[in-house]
Amino acid sequence: MHPIFGILTLAFLVTVAPARANELARPDPETSTGFSASEASTFSHEVVVAAHPLAADAGFAILEQGGSALDAAIAVQAMLTLVEPQSSGIGGGAFLLYWDAQAQQLYAYDGRETAPSNATSQLFFSPDGDTMRWIDAVIGGRAVGAPGVLRMLELAHSRHGKLAWATLFEPAIKQSKEGFLVGERLHQLISQSVNPGLGRYPEARDYFFTETGAPLPVGTRRDNPALAQTLTRIAAEGADALYTGPLARQIAERVHNVTDNPGYLSEDDLANYRAVERPPLCQSYRSYRVCGFPPPTSGGATLLQILGIMENFAPQSPQSTDFAHLFTQASRLAYADRAQYLADPDFVQVPVKALLDKEYLQHRAALIDPNKDMGKAAAGEPVSLSRSDDRSPELPSTSHFVIVDQAGNAVSITSSIEHAFGSTLMVGGFLLNNQLTDFSFQSERNGQPIANRVEPGKRPRSSMAPVMIFDADNRLIGAIGSPGGSHIINYVAQSVLAMIDSDLPLQQIVSLPHISNRNGSTAIEDGQTSASLLDALESRGHTLDQRSLNSGLHGVRRLPDGRWETGVDPRREGKAVGR
Repeated sequence: MHPIFGILTLAFLVTVAPARANELARPDPETSTGFSASEASTFSHEVVVAAHPLAADAGFAILEQGGSALDAAIAVQAMLTLVEPQSSGIGGGAFLLYWDAQAQQLYAYDGRETAPSNATSQLFFSPDGDTMRWIDAVIGGRAVGAPGVLRMLELAHSRHGKLAWATLFEPAIKQSKEGFLVGERLHQLISQSVNPGLGRYPEARDYFFTETGAPLPVGTRRDNPALAQTLTRIAAEGADALYTGPLARQIAERVHNVTDNPGYLSEDDLANYRAVERPPLCQSYRSYRVCGFPPPTSGGATLLQILGIMENFAPQSPQSTDFAHLFTQASRLAYADRAQYLADPDFVQVPVKALLDKEYLQHRAALIDPNKDMGKAAAGEPVSLSRSDDRSPELPSTSHFVIVDQAGNAVSITSSIEHAFGSTLMVGGFLLNNQLTDFSFQSERNGQPIANRVEPGKRPRSSMAPVMIFDADNRLIGAIGSPGGSHIINYVAQSVLAMIDSDLPLQQIVSLPHISNRNGSTAIEDGQTSASLLDALESRGHTLDQRSLNSGLHGVRRLPDGRWETGVDPRREGKAVGR
């Protein structure tokens, strides 16, 4: 189907059913651009796995200079801003887990975007009082939140960095000046009109298209002198270079001056942004401890709920029908709770402890019929809270990378600008996010408040799910995460279960056909799943939706001999590098 017909279909769906469309009727954040072979690799000392070869190389170069895993993460993120602009960058946000091997302590740093100080619950309402169509909200200034990734990285670097801050930006500055070769994936995402606003505003139009208006061809060398200048200032002045002064003024003015969809982000919002350290969210699964990120992302809690429900059943082969069925049922139950309870804990009560209580999860597991799909699951009642289900159109265009340094310190970080190419507003050589569309477009439903409603200074709920896994001796044995919108939780949970409950190599695990259920139909990765599994699930009452399920799983797992094996998702163009 031609991209324009997909856009028209989306607009029709949102028009006729705005509440449901805002939740489910979305294109994937980044559509599939095919599979590429990814070879299994093992490394003894240090390793970087990232979504683009130049980003992985930049991180490894920092490790080779004696930098920590956190130092390398800054170099990777800076390079991804250049070479994977559709997915993440300094105009967006991130969640970061950092393992300090010497102190045997796990840290969690929240760099999620925040809503402007003058945002209201009516942010995504049209003048006639109806909720906006998603397509009208996502492009332009309205959905731009205060970006958090750079301030978060600065906070983490002050505690875990070894090399000078300025050193960490040198690879990306050099590459921005010299340019990089446009790959097949970036070319296809431009060509497919994944974000129909990409050609609307002059900065992005001039950057991503040729002078004749064609998408940048594969092999085009694209330099970015504006980004080189921005990163040079950040290297010299720290994160303040983005949050205060001329660049902050340019960002605020660009957001305000979009005539077709202006936003509310101000210089004060940028100056007042603060990254937050939060307690990691950990839960036992069989003999292991799995740690994720707490709210405002729903990724950690929902993933741990899925694992906690699955723990009530015997381990299954991740390629079996029984696994697929039980996994989708556990996911239904966890996503039902997610929709009702999870949001920014600085603004609403989030009963994480009750949601992860083993007895509660055992009760939820008892609702599963091993032979029949349960249909739409209802949220449980671990606590008494009057809430309505969320209606947030979450579509993070995202990147995940993992790093282990020679000392055993590790990073698992998921970074995002929301939909592919974000708001399509470009300032200083980088794209601004449209993360505010991760809020519910409605503030209440049936007279009950929605936890993830828009409020000034609030962080929208996310599904980003960076994970680390520890054995009974508190030894780090794995780290993984993925992009993929609200499917992220299923992608990562499926992989974590396979990492613990099977002996499959990690590269084979991240290449497994995806199965996802967000408390609706059972999504099956198109073209990758066997006919026998499809038939078996249909016989158990599943309504199947065969579709592209485009993850970007990147991970590492410690082998018994101490080496690190890597997993590089074949659905993207990532790379593992180390020694």
